[in-house]
Amino acid sequence: MEWNKLIEILKGHTVYIQTHNFPDPDAMASALGLQVFLRHHGVESTICYDGKIEKLSAKRMIEVFNIDIRNIADIPNMTQKDYIVTVDSQKYNANITDFIGEEVACIDHHPTIIPCEYLYKDIRMVGACATLIAQYFKESQTPMDVNTATALMYGLRIDTNSFSRGVTKLDIEIFEYLYDFVDAEKLSKMDNSTMELKDLQAYGAAIEDIRIFDNLGFAEIPFDCPDALIAMVSDFILNLDVVEFSVVYANREDGLKFSVRSELNTLDAGQIIAEALQDIGTGGGHPSMAGGFIPVDHVEKLGYLYNHEIERRFVAACREKGKSEFK
Repeated sequence: MEWNKLIEILKGHTVYIQTHNFPDPDAMASALGLQVFLRHHGVESTICYDGKIEKLSAKRMIEVFNIDIRNIADIPNMTQKDYIVTVDSQKYNANITDFIGEEVACIDHHPTIIPCEYLYKDIRMVGACATLIAQYFKESQTPMDVNTATALMYGLRIDTNSFSRGVTKLDIEIFEYLYDFVDAEKLSKMDNSTMELKDLQAYGAAIEDIRIFDNLGFAEIPFDCPDALIAMVSDFILNLDVVEFSVVYANREDGLKFSVRSELNTLDAGQIIAEALQDIGTGGGHPSMAGGFIPVDHVEKLGYLYNHEIERRFVAACREKGKSEFK
């Protein structure tokens, strides 16, 4: 991590901070934190995204933390000479649009799927991208205001599922660093405003559909819902005492959207979904959490009982990767 190099690259340029297309709390917090950090060092920037802000908690963050984030449709003057820093995602990923500006820097905590050359790159496997951004403040001794610290803490907590998923030593160190700055009332306000009626409907549909094979849990949500909500349901399924690997997918007009969770070291969620969806879709992510997608034309190729074929593929991939973990 060379924060001073990032500043040197960006100075004198029009700078955009780009999140993935459906920004979640970690992406929102990371973008805000980076914007504040850059401003302290003389670099102004605009936070932007493509797609939609779907999750209620992310929408609430805009209000609670006063985040100025703009859809690309509201930025008609971006040019090829403008500089882009991607946060919580990487260029060429399926969940981020390639804008006209030049992606000169990337700060992310996900594995690299398609390599890309940047002038500055900070890609490290930690629990949340917010951890990396907060470390910039800590290492550079940049002043940390309460609003930014609280947003970063919230992003860190959400992406690590309250420090129960993918946590590293650095995440814990950053938690301790942020703790003295946060506004407990704001955190409580966010915690009490994270569920909508459609969330309950998705949970209900998943509960009715859940199927268990060994220690694998499967559930289909028979209607479209936000990526973040699919991930929440996958976390919920994983909490069952008989489930150690969960696969949840939602039925959309253009295909099936997947969220996978694993609590076993021998079952890497990113590798499993990539293998299971090989030749019919795309997938990847962290060892503990991953996502994927099957286009509608490939779903049709799986036959009328497509869910049986999906389950067969995941069970086969898991048995091959983690034989010792199966009961």
